[in-house]
Amino acid sequence: MGDFINFLGNNLASFWTYTGMHNATWGHLVMILIGLFFIYLAVAKNFEPMLLVPIGFGMLVGNIPFNLTAGLEVGIYEDGSVLNILYQGVKTGWYPPLIFLGIGAMTDFSALIANPKLILVGAATQVGIFGAYMLALFIGFDPLQAGAIGIIGGADGPTAIFLSSKLAPNMMGAIAVSAYSYMALIPVIQPPIMRLLTTSKERIIRMKTLRTVSHTEKVIFPIAGLLLTCFLVPSGLPLLGMLFFGNLLKESGVTRRLAETARGPLIDIITIVLGLTVGASTQASEFLTMDSVLIFALGALSFIIATASGVLFVKFLNLFLKKGNKMNPLIGNAGVSAVPASARISQVLGLEYDSTNYLLTHAMGPNVAGVIGSAVAAGVLLGFLM
Repeated sequence: MGDFINFLGNNLASFWTYTGMHNATWGHLVMILIGLFFIYLAVAKNFEPMLLVPIGFGMLVGNIPFNLTAGLEVGIYEDGSVLNILYQGVKTGWYPPLIFLGIGAMTDFSALIANPKLILVGAATQVGIFGAYMLALFIGFDPLQAGAIGIIGGADGPTAIFLSSKLAPNMMGAIAVSAYSYMALIPVIQPPIMRLLTTSKERIIRMKTLRTVSHTEKVIFPIAGLLLTCFLVPSGLPLLGMLFFGNLLKESGVTRRLAETARGPLIDIITIVLGLTVGASTQASEFLTMDSVLIFALGALSFIIATASGVLFVKFLNLFLKKGNKMNPLIGNAGVSAVPASARISQVLGLEYDSTNYLLTHAMGPNVAGVIGSAVAAGVLLGFLM
């Protein structure tokens, strides 16, 4: 009987060393609270739920404490585990191009084609990327790390993951979570900046109705866009190629099933797996570092600079435009590539100051230009730094 009790006691003691209660640290608890906060923002505040629910739950999954020496093969950083296999799509950078394929298949570039100067607004917001890059260098990050951090200012999660997987894989979790966090917080971050930088008179500017874009123009645009951008920055081909391919599937009119698959089931599946694995990659031991704090701070500055640059650039352009052709500076924020969240903010603020002034169609021009711009910026950084 005594031997049985000792045997049972030893087994229970051994089992205890495998439990989360035994292996938990304050870091795990902090990250679990952050994950719960992300889920709260998504469910209670409706802040980008398609992103924050998978990422928030992924944080819970990634921070379940376990015995690292037990060889259980359950952690995302353990070779051979299911999570590790799924994480390879993030680590090797092949999830982001598939996301861009879906984005291209759901994006209407008509506003940009009808008013090509809006692409300049999308380009202007990329100042945030290169501003954060310079700040990161100044603080002490090496050029590769600084380039990966800077891309947060583009407010484009897939691009941030793609670039950081190439330039700074060890920082990818912090950079990805930072990028998606600021994308989700667009309704909180952008409006105060937009109000600060515009006058009451500028906020009620009415823009001309956009002309109707022909089917031929819509088909030519992705082909011309691919050739122009990728001849300039071939390193951006994985993202830009898939973006324009997806758009051609949509606009050609003869590949409806492929377009529907790309913008529906495919992008949904990749978003689920991408969000979950990015969230799970924030294990406390890897995530809770001073570098992560600096990445979040620089990401916020990058996002603020990008938003301000877009608004101020529209004001600058208006100096050269005739009275009837002036643009409402409230569309400048939409140059960041969070489609269509930032364009919606332009619409909401426009209606706040004039309930009959609809800016959404116009804001979609710089918004989709920002998608192209952030991918081009990533290609520039990749070609320059690698």
